[in-house]
Amino acid sequence: MKVTKLVSSCDLKDCPTIYATDRGTLLVQGETPADHGLRIPAHETLVEIPVELFRKAVRDNLV
Repeated sequence: MKVTKLVSSCDLKDCPTIYATDRGTLLVQGETPADHGLRIPAHETLVEIPVELFRKAVRDNLV
């Protein structure tokens, strides 16, 4: 899979980030919350990212 960085909340490697793939999908990097109280399938996960990251992506016409 080819991954391209679209937008990040900082210039470091370990910040919330949105990536595009060559599969026509997005990958989201962020914190894994533990206190959500939701039941999700074992093959899925939740990722928490700042709303401002999406706003930045929209402002920059990336998504």
